Amino acid sequence: MPWREMVPMDLRLQFISEYLSGLFSLTELATQYGISRKTGYKWVARYEIAGPGALHDRSRRPHDHPATTSIEIVDALLRVRHRHPRWGAKKLLATVRRDDPTTAWPSRSTVCDLLRRHGVVVPRRRRRAVPHGTHRLAPIPGPNATWTTDFKGEFRTGDRVYCYPLTLRDGFSRYVLRCDALLSRSTFLTRGCFERAFRDYGLPDRIRSDNGEPFASPALGRLSRLNVWWMRLGIVPERIALGRPEQNGSHEQFHAVLKADTARPPAAHCRAQQQRFRRFCREYNEERPHESLGDRPPATVYQVSARSLPARVPRVEYAGHLEIRRVGSNGCVGWRGRPLFLTEVLSGEDVGFEEVDDGIWTLYFAAVRLGRVDDRTRLITALPTGAT
Repeated sequence: MPWREMVPMDLRLQFISEYLSGLFSLTELATQYGISRKTGYKWVARYEIAGPGALHDRSRRPHDHPATTSIEIVDALLRVRHRHPRWGAKKLLATVRRDDPTTAWPSRSTVCDLLRRHGVVVPRRRRRAVPHGTHRLAPIPGPNATWTTDFKGEFRTGDRVYCYPLTLRDGFSRYVLRCDALLSRSTFLTRGCFERAFRDYGLPDRIRSDNGEPFASPALGRLSRLNVWWMRLGIVPERIALGRPEQNGSHEQFHAVLKADTARPPAAHCRAQQQRFRRFCREYNEERPHESLGDRPPATVYQVSARSLPARVPRVEYAGHLEIRRVGSNGCVGWRGRPLFLTEVLSGEDVGFEEVDDGIWTLYFAAVRLGRVDDRTRLITALPTGAT
């Protein structure tokens, strides 16, 4: 007869049978079966209470979970997530706490687990970190110290017409000042958007942009006609380093959210796309919590600038020790009896020369240094980026 392999359930039944026969003590049986007396008594007690079925292995999982998040709290979090499918755990918690501060809401890690468990989070592939450049950018201590601007990459709307979204934000509060669906990147259309922003919110100290048109040009100091207008208003143009979009990282992150929420897929035409932008900006400014602001929306932090847009753009004034020259329509100034070419972008504007060494002059337009002029060579040398 072949050897029959014994399973734990058979051994337990045999143990109970021999114990109930009265021929063996529990201590003898425990020694014979290689178990402790405590375990032997446990199996006997289970059998006496519930019969042979009680000898099966039991799950060690607890019968109740006092720390489990309630269904009401989970439903409340999922409702907010449904309304804002791109918000993470921190923003969801900030929103529900603001609406119901008396409820004991779970921690951020618990909310992350809940979102994953309910299948509403798609893992993102991590990107390799890119080291920052050494380009000098001014700190942003408060509202209107620096506005950030850029064109979000163009796309076609449903009628096959290209849309060029121009965005403008306050760098401190993240408040979206403008988001305009333009039909081109022309200086004329761009200036009109900035003029409306200046009229509504006043003037900032600086405007940070990339090096693309119409924010920059190949001219001296990379000046564009848009820059010249800003500078006459007392605004310093500030540009990130070439090929370093991460230096305007907050604005780039904003663009990713804007595109995901308003342009996938695009609207039927530019007017409809503009309506989407308006709805998005209203939610972004007034409802969406921002971690950098202590989970407050930007509208609770932003304040209108104390400097208003003047009725007439003033001419630039310089200190008395500078030598002043007016740039002609050909982009030249008269310097030491001969024409010196600067840039046609400054046609009709006054520039200032400050002598810093024998025959060496610093060239200014408004408060920005454009370069160094050497009387001997009549060459203009660029100054370090960010110098003012």
